[in-house]
Amino acid sequence: MKDRRWAASMVAAAALFALSSIAIPPAAFAQQGAPPPAVLVQAAVERPIADQAEFIGRAAAVDKVELRARVKGFLGPRKFNDGDQVKAGQVVFTIEPETYQAAVDQKVAQRDAATAALANADVALKRAAELLRTNTGPQATYDQRLSEQLQAKAQLEDAKAQLRDAEIQLSYTEIKSPIDGRIGRAAFSPGNLVSPDSGVLATVVSEHPIRVLFPVTQRELLDARRGAGPGGSDNIVARLRLADGSFYSEKGKVDFLDVTVDPKTDTQLARATFDNKNGLITDGQTVRVVIEGEKPPMALVVPQAAIAQDQAGAYVFTVNDKNTAEQRRVKTGVSRDGLVAITEGLKPGERVIVQGQQRVRPGVVVNPSPAPPSAQKQ
Repeated sequence: MKDRRWAASMVAAAALFALSSIAIPPAAFAQQGAPPPAVLVQAAVERPIADQAEFIGRAAAVDKVELRARVKGFLGPRKFNDGDQVKAGQVVFTIEPETYQAAVDQKVAQRDAATAALANADVALKRAAELLRTNTGPQATYDQRLSEQLQAKAQLEDAKAQLRDAEIQLSYTEIKSPIDGRIGRAAFSPGNLVSPDSGVLATVVSEHPIRVLFPVTQRELLDARRGAGPGGSDNIVARLRLADGSFYSEKGKVDFLDVTVDPKTDTQLARATFDNKNGLITDGQTVRVVIEGEKPPMALVVPQAAIAQDQAGAYVFTVNDKNTAEQRRVKTGVSRDGLVAITEGLKPGERVIVQGQQRVRPGVVVNPSPAPPSAQKQ
């Protein structure tokens, strides 16, 4: 009797195991009273999305001037504070002028003496010419007076040139900025003896506009031109990605490509110019340059959160008009700002699941709700 009961229990256990191993379609669970899984969906839409290329670049000022002493002397009071904005022609350093002013005064006296000597030579030449005309004076006297007058002219020109040189030397005692820009740290304090061999006194940099130089390969250059569409390189814009990952507010234009290619790296130096009105970009700063078309083409896009991957590739879950989930294999393109371009596998308007995919299987009826903007870019 016990053996029969044991055999009956074993048969029942085997039957339960067989039932548990039978695959039940996903839709069958929903028919057993379980509520459909809630998901967030968004329609695939067409939007302009630009293909981009990113490079490492370095900012370079349009104008950069190193101020140096051109005469020897002791520095006078400084006319600026480190980091000030200066104007072209503004005096920023002074060198004691007294010695050079004295040289100018001496050359003025020499010029005046030469002027007087020339005036006397002119009078003597006129007298000799009159005597020669009336046959009361010899030709030799006239020739002598003419020679003296020409020498006096030459001495006056020499005195004027020496005066001009002295005035130039005096002007060098005022060191002026030749450009508008921001001046850096002063290398010498007032009272120090400086000369042309002293090196750079300070550097003035023009920061508005500013240029960014970056190397590009020949393939990248061709891709950028093709992606720019009609207009070629004239339709290419540049953006700067800052150290925190954000984009600089101002856009730039690629305005120069070097005329030679570096044979070692097969790269060509490119240059983009930015307004830099707020002075955020500094000369020598390392930045990331993003190149894209000014008028990007239209593409079918979905949120990045909708894309899943397996061994067969990328796929999304769509929801049809009966709220049934379908797995759709897709091919992806450019990814930008939380959106991915779909080049194959979707049509405009189709709803894709952007949240809740882990509770979904193909053929399952779902409860879709429109995704809020914050969920679309997750």
